[in-house]
Amino acid sequence: MTDLNTLQAIAGLVPHGSRVLDLGCGDGAMLDYLQRQRGCTGYGVELDDANVLACVQRGVNVLQLNLDQGLTVFGDGSFDVVLQIDTLQHLRNAETMLRETARVGRVGIVAFPNFAHWPNRLSILQGRMPVTKRLPYQWYDTPNIRVGTHADLAVLAQRNGLRVLDSFGLQGGRTVRWAPNLRAGTSVYKLAR
Repeated sequence: MTDLNTLQAIAGLVPHGSRVLDLGCGDGAMLDYLQRQRGCTGYGVELDDANVLACVQRGVNVLQLNLDQGLTVFGDGSFDVVLQIDTLQHLRNAETMLRETARVGRVGIVAFPNFAHWPNRLSILQGRMPVTKRLPYQWYDTPNIRVGTHADLAVLAQRNGLRVLDSFGLQGGRTVRWAPNLRAGTSVYKLAR
């Protein structure tokens, strides 16, 4: 997620000076932004070698871990905020990782492509899997192992005893609060135990 407006919208949920854990941090752009613009500290977690190197080159602390193996290296409440930005849809243990996010951080912020966005629905009605800016892969070569909708995460959070502190959609860098399940390509949730 490199769009500056989207980056800023999600970063706005992170209090100044927070200790942050960014799960699936990619090249470290979000954590770098949080360090420079919001005075945050913390770590990224990434598996891909090239992304780990990019984090190091940015000056972002990064741990190379496989998230499918969990977060047992971190104690309860180790961080103020745990981010899962475009990560949940790649994990085999998404439900476990959602609980772990809330365990390790006081607050969890989760963002993912919203499969219920109207262009995706239109593609399905036309008999095709959607290919969009947020879901840029063909069905046969996607790294996503699951898709979800804005409404799905609320149900999953409730099922796991998590409170939804805030939720909204993002579309074109703008916040969408009215009908985000239909009108937004990205779903954003702020969760706590």
